[in-house]
Amino acid sequence: MEKKMRGSLLFIAILLLLLAACSKEEKAEDEVPEPIEKEVVVEEEPVQGPTLYKAPFTGVLSEEESTRRPVLVTINNHPLARPQSGISDADIVYELAAEGNITRLLALFQSELPEEIGPIRSARDYFVHISKGLDAFYVAHGYSPDAKQMLQDRFVDNINGMQYDGTLFNRSKERRAPHNSYTTKDNVLAGMEKTNSSIELSVIPAFSFLESIEDAKIGDIASMLIVRYGTDPEFTSTYSYDAEKGTYNRMVKGIVTVDKSNEKPVELSNILIFETAHRTIDNVGRQSVDIESGGKGMLFHAGIEKEIEWENIDGILTPMENGVPAELVPGKTWIHIVSTHPGMGTSVTYTP
Repeated sequence: MEKKMRGSLLFIAILLLLLAACSKEEKAEDEVPEPIEKEVVVEEEPVQGPTLYKAPFTGVLSEEESTRRPVLVTINNHPLARPQSGISDADIVYELAAEGNITRLLALFQSELPEEIGPIRSARDYFVHISKGLDAFYVAHGYSPDAKQMLQDRFVDNINGMQYDGTLFNRSKERRAPHNSYTTKDNVLAGMEKTNSSIELSVIPAFSFLESIEDAKIGDIASMLIVRYGTDPEFTSTYSYDAEKGTYNRMVKGIVTVDKSNEKPVELSNILIFETAHRTIDNVGRQSVDIESGGKGMLFHAGIEKEIEWENIDGILTPMENGVPAELVPGKTWIHIVSTHPGMGTSVTYTP
C-alpha cells in the first residue's frame, strides 16, 4: 500500500512538472513578439511643369513654341498716318529717318501677327538690308530707286503694294493716299504662299534676355526720356516709365501712342538708341544710313539707363555690352537709329 502511494505521488509530481513545463512553453510562445514590418518609403518623382519656350525676339516664356518666320513691315509715321494699326503687337519697332528728319517705322512681327497692319509706306535700301539680316518676309508699298532694284531681284522675300494694290493691299476710305494703304494677316500669309516664300523661322537673333526685370537694377535712374529727330515735335518721342508695370509708354506731342485696331497703348520693356552716320543722297532728302559699322548706344529699361554699343552681327543690329550681347528685359523693344550729327548727346535726354 505504501509503495502504491509513493508511486502515485511520484506520478503526480512528474505530471505536475510536465504541466508546468508546458505552461512555460505556452507562455513563452505567447510572449514571442510578432516580426516588425519595415515601412517602405516610396520616393515621389518631382512634378515637372510644362516645357517653356523663349520667344527669340522678346525673351518672353511661353508653353507654345512659335516657329513662324518674322514679318517686317514698313509703317508710315507721318502725322496723318497716326494712330497706326498693328504696332502694339510688334516684337520690335525700328524707327529710322527716311527723308531728312521724317521717320518711318519697321515693325517686326514674330510672336504675333495682327489682323490689320498699316498704313504701309515705301522701302529704303537699308530697310531691305535689315529685313535680310532678320530673314524676315518684307512688306512695303513703294520704294526708293535702290530698294526697287533689290526687291525686284528678290534680295529678300517680299510683297509690295506697287504690284498688289487692291488685292493684298487695301485702301482705307478714312485717310488719303499715301497714308491709307493697309494689309491683313490673311493677306500677308497669302503673299508668302503666292511668292513661294518659307513660312518657318530660320534665323535666331543674338539677343540676350534677363531672367526677370529685377536683374536689371543697375544703372542711372531714368524714369523719363526724350528722343529727337531734328527739332520737329512731330518726330520727337517721349517715354515715361511705369514702375508698377515695368514698361514704358510712348508719346508724341503729348499723345500716347496707341494701336488704332485695338486701342491698346504701346508698352515697351526696352528702349534702345543706336547712333550711326547718316548722309543725304538726293534732293528729296532721302538718306544713306550706315547700319554696318556699329557704334555708340544707349539702353533704357527697368527705369534705368546704360551706356552700351551696337554691332551688326550677321546682319542683325545687336546691342552689346562689354563685348557680349546686352541683356534686355523680356518684352517688346523700340529701337531708335539716330544720326552721329548732332549725336546722341543732343538727340537723347533723360531725367530721373
